[in-house]
Amino acid sequence: MNVISQEQPAFFLGIDTGGTYTDAVLWSEATGVAAKAKALTTRHDLAVGISGAVDAVLDKAGVDPTAVKLVSMSTTLATNALVEGQGGRVALVMIGFSEADLARDGLQRALGTDPVIFCPGGHDVHGNAQPLDLGALEEALPQLAGSVSGFAVCAYFATRNPAHELAARTLIRERTGLPVTASHELSAKLGGPRRALTTLFNARLISMIDRLAAATEGFLEKRGIAAPLMVVRGDGALVSAAFARQRPIETILSGPAASLVGARHMTGLDDAVVSDIGGTTTDVAVLDGGRPRLDPEGATVGGFRTMVEAVAMRTFGLGGDSEISLEDGGLTPRILLGPRRLVPLALAGMAHADVVIPELERQLRAPNPGRMDGRFALRTGVPDRLAAGLTGPEAKLFGTITATPQPLDRLLASTAQNATLARLVTRGLVHVLGFTPSDAAHTLGRQANWNRDAARLGAELFARRRDGRGQPIAKSPEAISERVLAALTRFSAEVILETAFAEDGLDGAATVAHALVQRAVDGHDGIARLTVALDRPVIGLGASAPLHYAGLPPLVGNSCLVPDDTDVANALGAVVGQVRVSAEARVSQPKEGLFRISAGDLVKDFLDEDEALAAAEAEIRRLVAGKAGAAGTDTAEITMDRDIKSATVEGQRTFIEAILVATASGRPRIAA
Repeated sequence: MNVISQEQPAFFLGIDTGGTYTDAVLWSEATGVAAKAKALTTRHDLAVGISGAVDAVLDKAGVDPTAVKLVSMSTTLATNALVEGQGGRVALVMIGFSEADLARDGLQRALGTDPVIFCPGGHDVHGNAQPLDLGALEEALPQLAGSVSGFAVCAYFATRNPAHELAARTLIRERTGLPVTASHELSAKLGGPRRALTTLFNARLISMIDRLAAATEGFLEKRGIAAPLMVVRGDGALVSAAFARQRPIETILSGPAASLVGARHMTGLDDAVVSDIGGTTTDVAVLDGGRPRLDPEGATVGGFRTMVEAVAMRTFGLGGDSEISLEDGGLTPRILLGPRRLVPLALAGMAHADVVIPELERQLRAPNPGRMDGRFALRTGVPDRLAAGLTGPEAKLFGTITATPQPLDRLLASTAQNATLARLVTRGLVHVLGFTPSDAAHTLGRQANWNRDAARLGAELFARRRDGRGQPIAKSPEAISERVLAALTRFSAEVILETAFAEDGLDGAATVAHALVQRAVDGHDGIARLTVALDRPVIGLGASAPLHYAGLPPLVGNSCLVPDDTDVANALGAVVGQVRVSAEARVSQPKEGLFRISAGDLVKDFLDEDEALAAAEAEIRRLVAGKAGAAGTDTAEITMDRDIKSATVEGQRTFIEAILVATASGRPRIAA
């Protein structure tokens, strides 16, 4: 490596760990982008992909690792996990709730087969306690300690008084030593079931983000990079890795949020629709006046509305590695994409060509196409402890799956095992390999970084599938590949338009599905000529954006700009952000003349309104200053926002409630 002189500027290293690739970019205020590089994300050992990208970028720039003064990372791992329904098995503890509450906000669907324990307790709207009984939790802990990876605790009105959550958390930690997430730590908003949903997701993601942070920190230490490690949150702000480890749910939409910062930095556009296509998802958001629109109601990912404040990003299970399937019924079935991600055959052919290619050739020699043709399974390489709690059939099938791809037509003994395999995939224990848009691109020679032979064999197998007339759906691997890529561009246009309609206050999905909009997108002429067009350009991000978005402008009625560094927009955005955290206090009046503040773990009564407001402000200033330090900045500026609600009846003012929010922001601390 050629090392530059000792007078080199301070460099910031940006890393984005995506579902398929890990990107790295080296940037400084003096030089801008000094170098960029990519490596495959290695899910079994994230450090391998990180080291490949970072070593390459340092070598390209000729920079001594000691010149790196800050490392900032964005990631789509948490987003992808929620979209694909993955994560550790956790126990949900509901205090003061009933089983009927599981039916609200998708909580039962999100819970799946994970255990839930109900305990009496909780508080009322003013923070007054109901009798607490943790007997059911105490009885369940010995069994749960060996079958879950963590706990999520949500108590009724814990945002007004967290005492019962704190009691449950203490008990769980003392008896099991496992990670515990309490709902009041994540949100101060009311809405117990949705707060429980957010807490459940946070608990599931802890081990995943912990592995990512540990892998990154271990690599940096080996390379002699003694710089703070920051992580991008879903609202675009930076926080320390230690902060993110405790609140991994806040990293959902981390990658997309960083990409918005990168898009604005690269194009200078203040108003645009930003569409970031990756291997697993497409993330679409809107820039207004140079700033991303935020979703005050909480981020929606994988069909679930959380309480995490993030960019108003809509995430769709659509990407270069999306599962390809055929629409049921009809003489000419449509090609469908996603939402599940498959490992592309071209990628599997890089490491396992000796297995994948002969098996694909064997399936092609069969006289008739099979339902499982072109599909393989292999273990993901996650730690064995994350396989706790498998059912008998799941454990039996998991025991037969190895780290080498196995064709499904030989692995699965019955159709019923398809559902068992799907559950193992959901748990993040197994990958399914198959034909994807990335394989279609390799077949056509429009992508050339993986094994084209494996891709083309997969395309040939898929083309043999039958339509409603019993005929092959395509005449050649190239023909089906063209259809797949055209479908991906078309679906990309639809998700962009869906986002635009939703931002305009309409039902985005229903509006796009309407026959008139479909007619306009297709460009069909008739007596009534219809068009649909965005009022601003599209910024296309992602390594495959130049390929998949080339045909986008006529479908969305506006231009599409793909920046030169679009392939590392997330990594670039990760290094130009600021630390930003907030704390909230609420002052209520349980009875006339009594003012109760609730801020963090503090619940305290005052007899004077002004005294209560002053105490609340002092407390959240203290809390937010501490959070800012933990999040990674020593230069935070604190701003206050007060919302005091009162009523005047017959000339007499009556205090109702006050909400105080303190926000601290500043640049992250860097190494000396």
